[in-house]
Amino acid sequence: MIIFFILGSILLPLLMLYSQKISTKFNLVYNILTIIAILVFGNIASLSIYKVIKENSVFMTTIHAIFLNPFFLITGAYIGIYVLYRMLLLSMEEK
Repeated sequence: MIIFFILGSILLPLLMLYSQKISTKFNLVYNILTIIAILVFGNIASLSIYKVIKENSVFMTTIHAIFLNPFFLITGAYIGIYVLYRMLLLSMEEK
């Protein structure tokens, strides 16, 4: 599983870079997906923190339950891959 995560974090940004070079429409798709991912990620995080504060249950395990939310994990992973993709784009432009 660890190798899957490592290879995914290397190969997926490269695949995104390659697909964006083929058609610039992919750039728009990736940007829109990132906006959606950031909104979902931020809303889940803020609602979880609000719930902890509202219930006055400030325990480490309570806030860490956010990591059980698959939408939080998927959007966070996509944001990480997108950042790597953008770094690749910046590196290619600086040549």
